[in-house]
Amino acid sequence: MQSLTDCFTLQNGVRIPCLGLGTWQTDGATTNAAIKAALHSGYRLIDTAAAYGNEASVGEAIRESGVERKEIFLTSKLRNACHGYQATLEAFEGTLNRLGLEYLDLYLIHWPNPLQYRTIWKEATAGTWKAFEELYKAGRIRAIGVSNFMPHHIDALMETATIEPMVNQLKLCPGVTQPETVRYCRQHDILVEAYSPFGTGTIFEAPQMKALAQKHGKSVGQICLRWSLQMGFLPLPKSGSPARISENTKVFDFELSQEEVDFIANLKGCCGDAPIPDEITF
Repeated sequence: MQSLTDCFTLQNGVRIPCLGLGTWQTDGATTNAAIKAALHSGYRLIDTAAAYGNEASVGEAIRESGVERKEIFLTSKLRNACHGYQATLEAFEGTLNRLGLEYLDLYLIHWPNPLQYRTIWKEATAGTWKAFEELYKAGRIRAIGVSNFMPHHIDALMETATIEPMVNQLKLCPGVTQPETVRYCRQHDILVEAYSPFGTGTIFEAPQMKALAQKHGKSVGQICLRWSLQMGFLPLPKSGSPARISENTKVFDFELSQEEVDFIANLKGCCGDAPIPDEITF
């Protein structure tokens, strides 16, 4: 990837920008301002979710931005309480209504095994994916995928699916690389997206990352994003600061050595651990 306009190509041929703006833990005016700043800086991928509670603000910002809808790649995710065929169809309509838009570019199952479906998660996932496939075939979603799915979750989904997931969004950041799941996704041509590429901010305190940033004349955030791209991930950094949002685009004019990439990958303890989806309590 050489520029912000470069794209990954999903297995169905749809192109997705190589770096996006995450919107977790932002709402209202903060979300609106962040998205407008991002679009002004050249971002064209925006990531939200029903659980974030900011879909209305995301849609408002897109409409007010002056950027044509067809130029923007918008992702949202299914809320945990809405698994199953009919609940998924209703949840999707709710998402579009809150966004005030006519279609999604990508829709993801946010978690594979929510607490309330713990004993029937396979059946619930099968119903959800059936709804996803219908919405995709109807042209209301350009691509469909999952988030926080491990290999056994995807294997279970594929017992009844006719379309493979095109994306898997995972926590991927320095020291958190989920190699088994990433390897599985690549074997099945599933693009891996990296949420929390800064480890929810904890990486900024790591002295090893500060040293690398100083060496390259970049910020710690820029080092993280460059690492993510060189790992073959699509990073989704979150920021409410227009200056940081712009700064995060400037990651295409330098390269980390393979030794540095490996060092960052093995930087254990700076960003916590990957969540275990079968043990989440929500």
